[in-house]
Amino acid sequence: MNIKVTFLGGAGNVAGSKYLLETSKTRILMDCGMFQERGLTDRNWAPFPVSPETVDAVILTHAHIDHSGLLPKLVRDGFKGKIYCTQATCEISKIMLLDTAHLQEEDAEFKKKRHEREGREGPHPEMPLYTTADAQATFPHFQPVEYIKPLNVSDDIQVDFHNAGHVLGSAMVKLTVTEANEQRTVLFSGDVGRWDKPILKNPSMFTQVDYVFVESTYGDRLHDDEVDISQSLADIVNSTWQGGGNIVIPSFALQRSQEVLYYLDKLLVENRIPHLMVFVDSPMAQAITEVFKQHSELFDKEMMQMIGRGRSPFHFPGLKMVESVEESKSINHIKGTVIIIAGSGMCTGGRIKHHLVTNITRPESTILFVGYQASGTLGRTILDGAETVRILGQYYPVKARVAQIHAFSSHADRNELLRWLSGLQQAPKRTFVIHGDTDSAKSFGEFIREQKGWDVVVPSFGDEVILD
Repeated sequence: MNIKVTFLGGAGNVAGSKYLLETSKTRILMDCGMFQERGLTDRNWAPFPVSPETVDAVILTHAHIDHSGLLPKLVRDGFKGKIYCTQATCEISKIMLLDTAHLQEEDAEFKKKRHEREGREGPHPEMPLYTTADAQATFPHFQPVEYIKPLNVSDDIQVDFHNAGHVLGSAMVKLTVTEANEQRTVLFSGDVGRWDKPILKNPSMFTQVDYVFVESTYGDRLHDDEVDISQSLADIVNSTWQGGGNIVIPSFALQRSQEVLYYLDKLLVENRIPHLMVFVDSPMAQAITEVFKQHSELFDKEMMQMIGRGRSPFHFPGLKMVESVEESKSINHIKGTVIIIAGSGMCTGGRIKHHLVTNITRPESTILFVGYQASGTLGRTILDGAETVRILGQYYPVKARVAQIHAFSSHADRNELLRWLSGLQQAPKRTFVIHGDTDSAKSFGEFIREQKGWDVVVPSFGDEVILD
């Protein structure tokens, strides 16, 4: 039996997760993510290395754009099969893909006008990667599946989805490949969540598989203690309030925004921070929050108990969901301190850029990062201490305080990834370390070898392997 896997993204870097699994009968694409790191985005424009019409199915682990963002392009270029994912992922993906398409269209128009003013030309400055119509054309391909319910996606491949504990609806996927009288099991971790995080249940564990593909976003580091989140957030809010500035939080619309609201609600109930106005300036985050409300079956025990007592972190005094662009702009005219949660989480687009323009030159304001910042993104540039940054075509000195709370992460750290792998009662034939910056992936690969003695491979972009 030969199973071929080609690493088309999420190998040697974090974003662009895309793994082609081929048997003698079937071609399956595990995720179809967009590259987001500056310097790698040209890969989004390149033709797919395999003809989309020859792909039989897509298995989508979760809705984050680095896992789902090229689905509209795949469909536009000829894909005819189904996109299998959980019901929550299906609903959230539609929201996020429409938003991404809209941003692509806006960005193309903005570049077109700017380039006309500057009299210069560049690669694909005047066209979006895909349109809202392309995104909508993807929706009929979605096929919701249930957790822990085996599904035959072809004659020789059965898949079953397991809760990943990463974001609402996220999944780890086990594939069972059958040929003649032989079987092989292949486990894709997706993005591994964390234990005892608010809102969601813990990640699923596995006892035996033949091959493992494990993410390594934080494979070279440990997160702050979970108990530090509330205190760290309270300290930042209180010190910024005393200085008269704003707290600007670039936040992912999926999971991170909801978790930030969870902790702010907790601090407000305990009177540990002043009762400031909190703005969620992200239509996408608002829409996704509505999906959360419809899927309480995915919540953990503590969240269900909170709801049972009539409390919800998605409704509290002072919380304002910002809808229109006019409302968004009006936030900048409010006197005194406010908390602004806006997308995108890595500052690569969306309304956060306008709030950065207003606040990044103010020493009294704080830019608070609560999520991973990929190499080459504006968020990473700010976090790495740049003195000047380019936002919306203009340069601004970074005068605002820059802070980060690592413990918010919904990705398992090095020890938590090892905890997940340690559920396996015997060594897999091979373990592939993916979805991490080069240093992180190599570091975690070596850590697995030291701790477990397993056969570990750290693939690069474009590599092919045979699982024999």
